[in-house]
Amino acid sequence: MLALWLVVAWLIDNPRTMPGPGAVAARLGHIAASGELWFHAGMTLFRVLASFGLAMTVGVALGLWMGRSRTADHWLNPGLVIALNIPALVVIVLAYIWIGLNEIAAIAAVALNKIPVVTVMLREGARALRPDLDDMATAFRMSRLDRLRHVVLPQLAPHVAAAARAGISLIWKIVLVVEFLGRSNGVGFKIHLLFSSFDVAGVLAWALSFVAVMLAIDLAVLRPWEARANRWRRDAD
Repeated sequence: MLALWLVVAWLIDNPRTMPGPGAVAARLGHIAASGELWFHAGMTLFRVLASFGLAMTVGVALGLWMGRSRTADHWLNPGLVIALNIPALVVIVLAYIWIGLNEIAAIAAVALNKIPVVTVMLREGARALRPDLDDMATAFRMSRLDRLRHVVLPQLAPHVAAAARAGISLIWKIVLVVEFLGRSNGVGFKIHLLFSSFDVAGVLAWALSFVAVMLAIDLAVLRPWEARANRWRRDAD
């Protein structure tokens, strides 16, 4: 990818339109040294984590409920389909209009865009739970809490991990749109300012800086968690 970038920048030969990796790296070093990077990336990361936590909590609960209850699935499925097809931009704009230009609206808008996706993934996981393990739990007269902890959640763990990895990659992109449209700080806000002056090097520097943060989270947290969540399947085999 770096070699392709170098070739494209050389062919276009216009640093204002397509700056090379060296120019972008120099800009990235400048914003890091000035302290701007840490403040704005920190604000974006806060919104990503808050939205992610809210979306996963609500989505897992709804998905488990719909997967285990035909009545809940029957009544909630139409609303879920509608929520899946509402454009993210519409949700963001309405959240800002109804709630205001504040952090609650920003986090709620991002979470609302992700909750339906998590719900669908967990609903399908709940439908695939092994009935023989349910029968075993009934035979041993396990309480609902013990059944949830020892029978249901271990089987759902791979689905939760997959939803988390897919979710965080989607959430941070929506967070940038939220910041672009209505916040006064964050990576999306900085990209908005640079867009108005057509500063491509700055846009790439800010975007790549947060891509690096998300890659680090994926490699250090989400990928090991997914491997751990799937370990019981390998042990069972």
